[in-house]
Amino acid sequence: MRKRPRRQPRQGILRFVIRYANGEVVTARAGLPLLVEAARAVRLDKVVEQKLKVGKRQRGFSDVEKLEALLVLLAAGGDRVEDIRILAEDKGLQQLLGKELPSPDALLDFLHGFHDESLAKQRPKDALSWVPEESAALLGLAEVNRVLVERAATAKEKTATIDHDGTIIESHRQGARVAYEGTRGYQPLVAVWAEQDLIVCDEFRDGNVPGDKDPLSSVKRAFEALPSWVERRYFRADSADYSTAVLKYLVNEGIGFSISADMSTQLRACCTAVPEKQWTLLEVRPRELVHTAEVEFTSGEWPKGAAPLRYVALRFTPRQQALVESEAVGAKYLAVVTNRPAPEMDQPPKGEEMTAAELVRWHWGKAGTIEHVHRSLKDELGAGVLPSSCFAANAAWFRINVLCFNLLTLLRRRALPERYRDARPKRLRFELFTLPGRLTSHQSQLALNISAEPARIEEMVAARGKLLAMRQAIERKR
Repeated sequence: MRKRPRRQPRQGILRFVIRYANGEVVTARAGLPLLVEAARAVRLDKVVEQKLKVGKRQRGFSDVEKLEALLVLLAAGGDRVEDIRILAEDKGLQQLLGKELPSPDALLDFLHGFHDESLAKQRPKDALSWVPEESAALLGLAEVNRVLVERAATAKEKTATIDHDGTIIESHRQGARVAYEGTRGYQPLVAVWAEQDLIVCDEFRDGNVPGDKDPLSSVKRAFEALPSWVERRYFRADSADYSTAVLKYLVNEGIGFSISADMSTQLRACCTAVPEKQWTLLEVRPRELVHTAEVEFTSGEWPKGAAPLRYVALRFTPRQQALVESEAVGAKYLAVVTNRPAPEMDQPPKGEEMTAAELVRWHWGKAGTIEHVHRSLKDELGAGVLPSSCFAANAAWFRINVLCFNLLTLLRRRALPERYRDARPKRLRFELFTLPGRLTSHQSQLALNISAEPARIEEMVAARGKLLAMRQAIERKR
């Protein structure tokens, strides 16, 4: 007769007691292996083997195994390399993944393997700010992301709008530099494919490197990372990208764009000179009125023989209540520069035309993509906590966060039901990744018994089937 465990004294306010699960294999993260299956569905493991060479194999784990471990760690909510110890305690998760997880030291060695001392020595001693070349390992990781974007994107979407912007990551580690707003840390650039919710490229930078320092290299890299089947290309950015080099590149490449213009003295004079009757009301806000108007302006740096660009001015006029509550007087002016033409009177549209109001709203749309991506990377994944004082290790950590973000997009949009389409990492973690499960084995088949509603379990089974079909389709093409 089986002996029942002795009744234990009360442990807390609620009536249950906590015991060690002796002999039982359980997991608190039954949905987390879906991330690994998403990576393998697009054969990211094979791409890593071909494109990524970090260094010698250390501590018995390959580059693929270390990268997968970091991706699982970030998806699970860990934002420090040391958090891998928490996942290692989940024996059920390791059994589902089919392998043990590397130690924190092994993962830190992996991240430091992206450092190239010969490149670090190229830093000019008298330079106030500097953008270093990327090591071969970092370039390999960028190539892994490029392949992931190509295979995760939906090919029927032929339009690519690139939203480009930087973000500040606070860090007080040795080597971190002070950014323009007084925060010590780093200031990477990120380019997002708005229609697909995919990060096409990133460029890690010191905190003291301004956004307007050579933005063209990052912009070029973003468009070079797009799949060849993209037919229509667009670009949106703030004033950090307002440079003659970027504008000329976009015009020459036939890329439709909108960029916030620097409000120079000359441009402001043009805005204030616009007659009142030419201003069109765009929005009525509680504290201000927003008007738009076409402005005739040509930057002094724009080539005289080139076709002039179009400038649309924005005027923000305080309402009476705002004037009473503060000392603010007069209107505030902003401007957007574009190569997208205005509609011609009595002419049918050709597809690229936009009224001033349509252009401004389209331009403002980037706030709903790039800013949300920054927030997800820093607050819901692990990009906001950098692991090292080594620049290249931090750059690799940030790029691995980018890879994780893109894998979650692949999972949301290609495998899971429609209700997950816009789910952020926190929602996926709460609703999907942290399902409880018990593992059993019968006739050499491992079974995961999930405690959830049957409909949710069916969704997971269907998602796994879609990922398997995706992998099979990629293997047939090879």
